[in-house]
Amino acid sequence: MRVALFLTCVNDTLYPDTGRAVVKLLTRLGVEVDFPMAQTCCGQAHYNTGYRHGAEPMARRFSEVFGDYEAIVTPSGSCGAMVRELYPRMGERARAEGRGGGLAAALAPVVPKTYELTEFLVDVLGVTDVGAYYPHTVTYHPTCHGLRSLGLGDRPRRLLEAVKGLELVELPGADECCGFGGTFALKNPDVSAAMGADKVRNAESTGAEVLCAADNSCLMHLGGTMTRLRTGMRPVHIAEILARTEEEAAAV
Repeated sequence: MRVALFLTCVNDTLYPDTGRAVVKLLTRLGVEVDFPMAQTCCGQAHYNTGYRHGAEPMARRFSEVFGDYEAIVTPSGSCGAMVRELYPRMGERARAEGRGGGLAAALAPVVPKTYELTEFLVDVLGVTDVGAYYPHTVTYHPTCHGLRSLGLGDRPRRLLEAVKGLELVELPGADECCGFGGTFALKNPDVSAAMGADKVRNAESTGAEVLCAADNSCLMHLGGTMTRLRTGMRPVHIAEILARTEEEAAAV
């Protein structure tokens, strides 16, 4: 199977190791992974901040770049939700405004074949045990877009539970937002910081070494909070856990 990796702006700029982990993991599972160099922002930041028309050219660009692939895989629940949930709304809104159905027609091919990483692994490849090894205690934070927009459910947990050496502990208040929300954190900094502190205290109460999530934007927010609160935890994207193997650990 040949798929395209949609890395996203945040990962490309700040967390390239997550992208490398996705390629490594999928290649190990027999998937051919391309990284289209022409990819840019999906338009989520613009759309969520109210610049809906400004996001439309980015959405068209996304469809042009990724349209020919069998599947599009992203390690970001929020950007995956932008394509799956909001691209159709953009197309229908353009139609309702009398601008025709061109945008909807352009975006339709990419919407159903865009997958967040964990749903691609479980639903498309049909695997939960990916041969990973991670000898650490981990607690998992289900991010809002993954939980509510994409409906990831227990897919990430099933993948983590199958990792050799990993002890998964329950996160109190797991379904509560971490407080990032993109520009929400800038417009409402005090509320955002308080929500982040609550989430980190809950995570710290588990005694876990690692706080795991499927979205680095949330982990960036929580990682900064961990630093300020001087906890001993580390934020780690789920892709980086699933990409680790026992053979690599033995070679270190």
